[in-house]
Amino acid sequence: MRLQGKTALVTGGSSGIGRAIALAFGQEGADVAVHYHREQQEAEEVVQALRQRGRRAVALQADAAVVAEMQALVAQTVQALGRLDILVCSAGVEIQEPFLEVTEAHYDLVLNVNLKGAYFVAQAAARQMVRQGGGGRLINISSIHEDVAFLHYSPYCLSKGGMRMFARTVCQELAPYGITINNIAPGAVDTPINVRTLQNPQLLDALRAVIPLGRLAKPEEVASLAVYLASDDAAYITGSTYYIDGGMTRWNKGL
Repeated sequence: MRLQGKTALVTGGSSGIGRAIALAFGQEGADVAVHYHREQQEAEEVVQALRQRGRRAVALQADAAVVAEMQALVAQTVQALGRLDILVCSAGVEIQEPFLEVTEAHYDLVLNVNLKGAYFVAQAAARQMVRQGGGGRLINISSIHEDVAFLHYSPYCLSKGGMRMFARTVCQELAPYGITINNIAPGAVDTPINVRTLQNPQLLDALRAVIPLGRLAKPEEVASLAVYLASDDAAYITGSTYYIDGGMTRWNKGL
């Protein structure tokens, strides 16, 4: 098992990609703290599944938009599980809204959850990793919209573009401590955040048409990449973004 003896915190671990990553980490031997905001029952279900696999696990609540709560999340993880070796920032939100109609409240919500919260929980995690020694792994669940425009989702794109430069810059500061930081950039994934598209056959067909492989990703496929980046196999990788998008960023309908 590639993560035997490691302890991980997965934000947004109660559903979607975060849930799949938490379960995959447990399968590979890690103990896991599962963060949630409102989905306590779902988080407890993930915890029970992890415990059935022989892992130590705990569900922890925090608002990803509130820095103090995300910083406390790291302390609570260490208190419950003893240390922290891996952080996955998977909590995220998106709001469909034309640029001319974006409100300050919606802008703040998206940037605070997707970027500010991720930044400061990563900072708290890195401080813990430095204190305990032995290096560590920081993994951000970003998006192809680090690079690819997404009309009517400009705050979301801003947050993911910021996450891109976050990893590329901070990797240099953390490298002397043996701490790596990388982004995973999914394209379209079959998760609750895409429920509007998944429930609309016309929208779903239009989405599949711009994915060369012709389908959405499964959360477990993203989780497999997270396991690799969290493992010793990826010890020499830092400051990079790994796209997992079925070729979506390369799609071109031609002339």
